[in-house]
Amino acid sequence: MCGICGFAGQGGLDDLKRMTEAMVHRGPDAEGLWHDLEKGVYLGHRRLSILDLEGGAQPMWTEDGVLGVVFNGEIYNHLELRAELVQAGHRFLTDHADTEVLLHGYHQWGADLPRRLNGMWAFAIYDRDRREIFCSRDRFGKKPLYYSRQNGTFAFASELSALIRHPHIQARTNPKALKKYFAYGYIPAPSCVYQDIFKLPGGHNLLLQLPALDFQAQRYWQFVLEPFEEIPAHPEEAWGEEIRALLAAAVKRRLMADVPLGVFLSGGIDSSSVAAFAVAAGAAGRVKSFSIGFEEPSFDESAYARRAATLLDTEHSWEILSMERSRELLPTIIGKLDEPMGDSSLLPTYLLCRKTRQHVTVALGGDGGDELFAGYDPFRALRLAQLYEKLIPRPIHAAIRLAAARLPTSHANLSLDFKIKRALRGLSYPRFLWNSIWLGPLEPRELDELFGEPTDIEEVYEEAIQSWESCRQDDLVDKTLQFYVNLYLQDDILVKADRASMMNSLEVRSPYLDIDLVNFVRRIPSAYKLRRGQTKYLLKKCLEPVLPRDILYRAKKGFGVPIGQWLRDGYLTFGPSSANGCLNPRFIGERLAAHRQGLSDQRAFLWNAWLLSAWGDKGQKQHAVV
Repeated sequence: MCGICGFAGQGGLDDLKRMTEAMVHRGPDAEGLWHDLEKGVYLGHRRLSILDLEGGAQPMWTEDGVLGVVFNGEIYNHLELRAELVQAGHRFLTDHADTEVLLHGYHQWGADLPRRLNGMWAFAIYDRDRREIFCSRDRFGKKPLYYSRQNGTFAFASELSALIRHPHIQARTNPKALKKYFAYGYIPAPSCVYQDIFKLPGGHNLLLQLPALDFQAQRYWQFVLEPFEEIPAHPEEAWGEEIRALLAAAVKRRLMADVPLGVFLSGGIDSSSVAAFAVAAGAAGRVKSFSIGFEEPSFDESAYARRAATLLDTEHSWEILSMERSRELLPTIIGKLDEPMGDSSLLPTYLLCRKTRQHVTVALGGDGGDELFAGYDPFRALRLAQLYEKLIPRPIHAAIRLAAARLPTSHANLSLDFKIKRALRGLSYPRFLWNSIWLGPLEPRELDELFGEPTDIEEVYEEAIQSWESCRQDDLVDKTLQFYVNLYLQDDILVKADRASMMNSLEVRSPYLDIDLVNFVRRIPSAYKLRRGQTKYLLKKCLEPVLPRDILYRAKKGFGVPIGQWLRDGYLTFGPSSANGCLNPRFIGERLAAHRQGLSDQRAFLWNAWLLSAWGDKGQKQHAVV
């Protein structure tokens, strides 16, 4: 795993060096710099050595010096592709570096290369003959890639903090992106917190023409649900057997490494299944597993993790996240966070990665299981939501919400009052906004108050609307699945995993997002993912030969943090901030007072507002945790 950067146009080698130095945490093992002063092309790389420790240095070039690449990620089918390319006449210089497969693969297949890859990646290939730079990001956007064209320069980097080190790339706050941040709790691609800077979305390529600096981004893959037309006689058995085989193969592929490797283990279905298949694959030595617990009982699932570790006979390590520990960690995390994201589970994920990195360099996790198999609570609410929408006239919605608001506020993890209030909030809006508003910090009318202007729903929620309308199935579960995979997974879950892991120089791999497994699961009808209120129905059934029922069928906790209690008790303080200067301070103050007095639960909005403030003024004492 690595950090990449580069630019074409204005600038010099010192600028490139500053960009790479901003990503030392992504690649502490080596630095690579290359430039062509005459043509104004610069490529930079920071390396975290995982494969071919001796021969994988970057930027890497073909033997004739025509193609050069900087690459962040892992290609799990690189050995198969290498064999195919050798048979086609290509001569490799490295022993088993997956980076070199990209060079020869691009020479052989051009822009079709990403479609052949099974892995996670962000890379840039410079073709010196064609005067082009070809960039690509993996299907789900597991590895980040930011880019911008400003002031006669096109620049790209794995992180914003590196990109804006270039003197010609200006960082000016993007008000539209801030609205999206408070609508979703994250900023979906291609938008960025800064104007004129963009994220290349997952499943996209970008081709830059030199020296004109003209570029075009183009989609090469999209997650689409296409259910099987024919159902086998015994679908649970037939499909379950296929899922087990695909998941086992995906885990085995991700055990490929020349450095120590382990697994995250929460004791839930996804991580426990990954650990089980890692053990079954005969990983070298006893499998190492890692988890995080909480002092607050409603958030803690460390006992389940230890139960799974005992069952699977892994070498298990864990750590308890206390308030004191959080106070120590938050300034460090925010200081390294290049773009604000409001998922509070970034905190325990960071601690988990930090603990894991003390023992291994690579970890396998369970990301993607909930999104692919309908594992979240909102899926269970869909049927009741339909009945509510059908039976309750819209003019009465406001009165019901007002009555629900009188329910006593609990700051426990996924408390009943929290679920009821969240559900009713979403149901006040059209269906295509349900998921965004159920998950987001604010609803549209609150955005109006916070920003002091009307909210353009089609602009702020354009990503959610596009995801909803592009679903080929007229089915609420499928439309919700598509939202979770295309937005929540890519722009929240995977961003959190990448930032938390790379802050600690740890590589995280996601077997559930193996393209072979995904292409099978996306064809399974939704009725086998959500069955009579049972989330992950088919996945649980197919894992019954692998895991005990008390792991498969226990209540889901998630990876939450007791931020409601922290905000109520004054552990997080608010002050004036350059980052939220366009926000209404009275709105923030009223919400904070209502939360601390127990009148309403404002944890989601207040956490996002606090984090934005602290992110904007990171390093300043008045915005640290007190």
